[in-house]
Amino acid sequence: MSDTLTLNEQKNQETSSDSDDEPWWTRDDLTYHNGRLQLGECDLQSLAARIGTPTYVIRAPRVVEKLKQIHAALDGAGVRHRIYYAIKANRTSQLLTYLASQGLCGADVCSPEEMRHAFSCGFPEKNISFTGTSLSAADVATISKFEELSFNPDSLSALRQFGKIAPGREVGIRINPDIGIGYSGNDMLQYSGNEATKFGIYLDRLPEALEIAREYDLKIVRLHFHAGCGYLDRELGQLANVLKASKAFIEQLPDVQEINIGGGLGVPHCSSDKKLDLDLWASVIADAFSGLDLTVAVEPGDFLVKDSGVLLTSVTYQERRKNVEFLGLDAGFNLAMEPAFYDLPCEPVATIPRPGEWKNYTLVGNVNEALDKWAIDHPMPPPEEGDVITLINAGGYAASMRSNHCLRGDVREVILLD
Repeated sequence: MSDTLTLNEQKNQETSSDSDDEPWWTRDDLTYHNGRLQLGECDLQSLAARIGTPTYVIRAPRVVEKLKQIHAALDGAGVRHRIYYAIKANRTSQLLTYLASQGLCGADVCSPEEMRHAFSCGFPEKNISFTGTSLSAADVATISKFEELSFNPDSLSALRQFGKIAPGREVGIRINPDIGIGYSGNDMLQYSGNEATKFGIYLDRLPEALEIAREYDLKIVRLHFHAGCGYLDRELGQLANVLKASKAFIEQLPDVQEINIGGGLGVPHCSSDKKLDLDLWASVIADAFSGLDLTVAVEPGDFLVKDSGVLLTSVTYQERRKNVEFLGLDAGFNLAMEPAFYDLPCEPVATIPRPGEWKNYTLVGNVNEALDKWAIDHPMPPPEEGDVITLINAGGYAASMRSNHCLRGDVREVILLD
């Protein structure tokens, strides 16, 4: 799943911390020091030896750093804005409490339980934005009790239910711009586009939404949409088209004060990917809404936490089958589902690269499913049983979607504060 480099190129990249030719994923707080991989100030090999594997490790200051980068980019483009962290990307209580204490973002939630969780972790009700889908009457009744949160029903049904329970209130609506966007054109990461999706109210049904609002004296003050996930610079043209499409809705809603463009900002997954240019991203947003007196809300999730976290695993075996060198790990795809479900790799990295001839390995997990593969023909230094392999880009949805399939769900979590 990783981008193809020769074995020698990969070897040179991963074994030298002082070389100019470093691995594509390296940065100041994720790199080799004296041949040992570190995340921030944490020696990952030492942590694995003490805590065991599999273990998620997330560096909270990295999340805060990226929040500040978003604020700076939007400020620089002159965009009045709010940031809500999409907690479904990583709902670890320690992380949420840490972020709530920083005051740099609110919380984006998509279920009543997520709403309660964000609230219990320290996010004030007024800093919580709720945008869910397929909401039941019970869901809407629960949401209506939180009068200060921003609620954006994504269907006519939910809007009507809310109107019956809470007439006269301010509300948002989730719309569907009918244009998708996603990492490398991946259809599985798009929430709108050519095919009808379950998300949001389409333009042809907007008159019905307005009629429901009039019937229950609701004031529609927000528009929300989320067109897809994982986009980088190459997809910013698509983002511009999505934002342009939203104007057809804005024109019919004179009371709108805030436009919530959702999340979807991506991070590199392979050596051919370049990190998202936030200044360019912010300029696209500024151009789209120039001249409109609106606050722009954004809901980054994976962008903040994905590359802030890793999954530590251990080698269980190495064995050739036919012409394939298999390398087993003590963590299965149930602990990080994105590689199997969305073809978004969590690249395996030797925590302490051993000397010797590099080979291509197919890395697999310990779950009895054929799709339990971390990487295919992935170049690595020679491993031994018990070696720690770090899976990068595992701090976001890869982890939050985990399950206990085959009762292989036991995993530890560590949050780093430096």
